[in-house]
Amino acid sequence: MNNRVTATAAALALIKTLETKYGPLMFHQSGGCCDGSSPMCFQAGELLIGNNDVLLGEIGGMPFYMGAAQFAYWQHTQLIIDVVAGRGGMFSLEGPEGLRFLTRSKLCPIESK
Repeated sequence: MNNRVTATAAALALIKTLETKYGPLMFHQSGGCCDGSSPMCFQAGELLIGNNDVLLGEIGGMPFYMGAAQFAYWQHTQLIIDVVAGRGGMFSLEGPEGLRFLTRSKLCPIESK
């Protein structure tokens, strides 16, 4: 599967707005409780990426990472990053916009090795 992560038109528009305000961005979804289970948007380099983070791809030209433990659960899905009204994670850059990023997914066939 080439596109492990994609974004809706609404998410791409919000990414462009945030990039204009903050410069290059990055996304991370840790799989933790509360805020960590949602995609979080940061200024590029604001969150340190470790050996247990998996780069899934890019959305809007910005890298999207997921914690390895969470990736183990989501590895056979394609993530579709969307936007809905409301407050998301308090550290995620989209909060002041009155919007929050949301992960939707669809099951993908298991690739043969």
